[in-house]
Amino acid sequence: MDIKVFKTKDGRVVQLIDKEKMQEWPIELPLIFIEYIKTRQMESYGSAKKEVEVYLDEILNEVAIPRLISVLKGDNNEEIVLALTRIEEISRKNPEMAKPISKYLDDLLKKNNKEISKLTQTISNNFTKADRKKELSKKRKIMRDKEKLFLEGKINSNEYAKARKEYLTLKD
Repeated sequence: MDIKVFKTKDGRVVQLIDKEKMQEWPIELPLIFIEYIKTRQMESYGSAKKEVEVYLDEILNEVAIPRLISVLKGDNNEEIVLALTRIEEISRKNPEMAKPISKYLDDLLKKNNKEISKLTQTISNNFTKADRKKELSKKRKIMRDKEKLFLEGKINSNEYAKARKEYLTLKD
């Protein structure tokens, strides 16, 4: 069968492509498919949402990641460069989607091919930027809360100044 069918409680049917059919796709496409479904379609699946999430996790673990790993651990430099180019694009747009391959990047940095090393470094930098962005977002939220408490008079100026200093140190 080429499709996987999920039924919602209200009688609607959700159809997704079967895992076996995805084996024929370019190696980065299952990752893109999973991210697209999770970010753009999942809300419309109603009561079938849980089942679809489980299926998407299966795709990730059984199709997307193993295929990427087999290419990245392989000896065909052209195939590796092509895969890394696609992964770099994904990591630039949505680093979380490409994060599962991060543990394989160290081995690729050791390869003698300059293009592979450059792409691997770029992907690593994208992950680092995303982590920093996430951390800054958390600190920004804490700072907003501290500022609110300070304006309400619930914390003193020393506590506020300390929180502000931590935030500014991280921001630099």
